[in-house]
Amino acid sequence: MIVAPLLEGMDQVFLEVAQALLPLLIFFGVFQVLFLKLPRVYVINLVRGILIAALGMALFLQGVNVAFLPAGRAIGEAVTAFGHLWLLIPFGFLLGFLATYAEPAVRVLGYQVEESSSGYIKESLIVYTLSVAVAISVALGMARLVYGIPLLSIIIPGYLLVIVLLLFTDQDFVGIAFDSGGVATGPMAVTFLLSLAVGVAAGIEGRNPVVDGFGLIALIALAPILSVLALGILYRRTRGEET
Repeated sequence: MIVAPLLEGMDQVFLEVAQALLPLLIFFGVFQVLFLKLPRVYVINLVRGILIAALGMALFLQGVNVAFLPAGRAIGEAVTAFGHLWLLIPFGFLLGFLATYAEPAVRVLGYQVEESSSGYIKESLIVYTLSVAVAISVALGMARLVYGIPLLSIIIPGYLLVIVLLLFTDQDFVGIAFDSGGVATGPMAVTFLLSLAVGVAAGIEGRNPVVDGFGLIALIALAPILSVLALGILYRRTRGEET
């Protein structure tokens, strides 16, 4: 049966979703009884929305378990078995761009930024900036695996550079930059790109999947911060030229 493997472990996924949402429901229930006292229609619609969200979370997590994680690891192992390890770098760039461009949270951030800035900062600019930044970080992560570069030698200079850029960027971009780091590490990046890195580490001789396979998400979180801060410097210079 084709359907049976897809539903394997679904009961555990529903249990995990219920455990995640139950505290929120209890929290809302307490506030509803003591403080909010919202109309009954609003509460019913809220419960319906939570149920739909729970179903969506369960289906997504099940899809991750049966598709994204195995596929990412299989692709990583297959590319390393090909023999030309340097191909992992452009391959990682492409996958990093596509995964971020498809990330719903990135588009939500871009929409919120454009709306809050009254169109001054375009949604498409934020989306493409984050997509290119994550693509570069994934390519760098693949290079780290191929050439055995220590993670700390990238992370520490990267955050030191963040501190320097904070002194020169437009202040409007500081909050956006640090939010973008969390947004870029959404479900697409964590589920697919992380499993890809673990698969690559498992396929390269001398690499440890636990030691070398992890750390890619840290790079993905750092890259959008740097790119948005750099974008803020460009905007600041543009404002200076206009004045």
